[in-house]
Amino acid sequence: MGRVLVWLITAISFLALSHQPAASEPKHAIAMQGEPALPPDYTHFNYVNPDAPKGGSITYCVVGSFDNLNPFILKSLRTTARGMMDTIFGNLVFEPLMQRNADEAFTLYGLLADTADMDPERKSIEFHLNPKAKWSDGQPVTPEDVLFSYDVYTEKGRPPYSDRMARVAKLEKTGDHSVRFTFNDKADREFPLIIALTPIIPKHAFDKETFDKTTLKPVIGSGPYTIAQVQPGQRIVFKRNPDYWGKDVPAKRGFDNYDQITIEYFLNANAKLEAFKKGLCAIDDDSDPVKRERDLDFPAFHKGDVVAQTFDTGIPPVVTGFLFNTRLQKFANPAVRRALGMLYDFEWANKNLFGGKYTRTMSYWQNSELSAIGHPADDREKALLAPYPGRVPANVMDGTYRPPVTDGSGQDRRVLKAAFDLLKSAGYHVQDGIMLDAEGKPFGFEILTASQDEERLAGIYQRTLEKIGINVTIRSLDGDQIQSRKQRFDFEVLVGSSGFNNSLSPGIEQTGRWSSAAARTEGSFNLAGVADPAVDAAIEAMLRARSKEDYVAAVRVLDRLLISGNYMVPMQHNTQQWIAYWNYLEHPQKTPIFGYQLPTWWRKPN
Repeated sequence: MGRVLVWLITAISFLALSHQPAASEPKHAIAMQGEPALPPDYTHFNYVNPDAPKGGSITYCVVGSFDNLNPFILKSLRTTARGMMDTIFGNLVFEPLMQRNADEAFTLYGLLADTADMDPERKSIEFHLNPKAKWSDGQPVTPEDVLFSYDVYTEKGRPPYSDRMARVAKLEKTGDHSVRFTFNDKADREFPLIIALTPIIPKHAFDKETFDKTTLKPVIGSGPYTIAQVQPGQRIVFKRNPDYWGKDVPAKRGFDNYDQITIEYFLNANAKLEAFKKGLCAIDDDSDPVKRERDLDFPAFHKGDVVAQTFDTGIPPVVTGFLFNTRLQKFANPAVRRALGMLYDFEWANKNLFGGKYTRTMSYWQNSELSAIGHPADDREKALLAPYPGRVPANVMDGTYRPPVTDGSGQDRRVLKAAFDLLKSAGYHVQDGIMLDAEGKPFGFEILTASQDEERLAGIYQRTLEKIGINVTIRSLDGDQIQSRKQRFDFEVLVGSSGFNNSLSPGIEQTGRWSSAAARTEGSFNLAGVADPAVDAAIEAMLRARSKEDYVAAVRVLDRLLISGNYMVPMQHNTQQWIAYWNYLEHPQKTPIFGYQLPTWWRKPN
């Protein structure tokens, strides 16, 4: 009997052990959904030329100015010099633990950390730092640098970096080259990837006490370039670090091909365009198809010295439009916002301004499976929306919603009447040609613009609104002024696209754009002031989704809620990327799903 009992205990113990979750192991890459596309022995991303020639220089041109080189502090939220940590020109100075592959929805490959050990439940992740990683002054990248980065971000940094430790239960050094993050219940399944994308800074080169002060003194990073020259507000010059530690890392092969990168700043778009025509700027990426065809009428283009090209992308289009500050009482009523949304005459604008080459933007994830447009709500979506009855109209639920289509005349009386009737139902009326609210006060607002193109679009909207007695004024500000106003939420209506670039893998950034908490946080990207428990619940469901079906359902619910809330008036988009460039530049043949990647381009030898 005793032997039988021992055998049973042994068997039960074996079965229990065999059913435990598989232990995690260090991997070269981590993916938000599924498995990484590239194997551990990959040599480079498939959209680069791994043998691209190195050398030469390039000058990029931007509109605006800068007064700081530290991109991690609130004072420099939108005035940091470009290129320090840049989604367009590249992370020239600061780098994250892992590098994103632009040809996958959301997959990261080793950089400062050569491997990541993420447990199956994503409750912790351990990064093994590449022993070769070092700062531009030659000192090694250490676990202490990682710990310092999170410490100083939390105490002195800006959102979203300052908020990340709120989801970390423990951050610890686990070896000479390793650190482990253990997460608390506030973390979601995407958060380990967000940690992997957080830039790391050197402990020995930053003073914690003065970290939140702006600086124009060249800073030290681990990236491929160092800061060679700073002309405040006008120019910053980066030079390749000949001792860059990561040039042979597979995720960096084919990148960073210039010896020198200069970024020039201009007061307005016209000055920038003239500089491009003269050859000072290497590229021009105007989004207006009519304007760019007109602007390309200059000798260098006709001679073939300047090339214009379009690139197809596989991501949802950037959402541009008129955004309401719903913190203000005048925009608190969704019915009022819905009426105002009906009054942007896309058909007139597309015909008269864009040569019929644009498509109306209707969804925040248009042209993808994540969009509510064309996709009726399934049972998963209905279950998520059940606690919030009435939030989503029937036509948005069944995927048939479309904005009003005008006759293109600029004064379609049918659409004007429909918008007027909706305002009337909300207590508004017209007296002596002036729209008055329920208290008898004139209804109107100010639109802030930052460029001539934005001012022109605002003018179209203004003319239509005036037809039903709504007084709209337009104020043009320079880039720094408007960014400061955004940071303080000091505006009524904005026009533009800042903060609304979308992907096929929306995640934690949606909290910063739409959550109730972000609505109350100065400097956040929730410019509209969205504070809706239903939106919060949709974001939470998206972040905690384990299956693709649950994930898609949650994003579609978020899309339906944003469409129904009418927080902004989406305008138009063109899914192709357009760029003109001087023909001394060359680029890889393959375009990844995120579109062309400037850091992979190179200068033709001689």
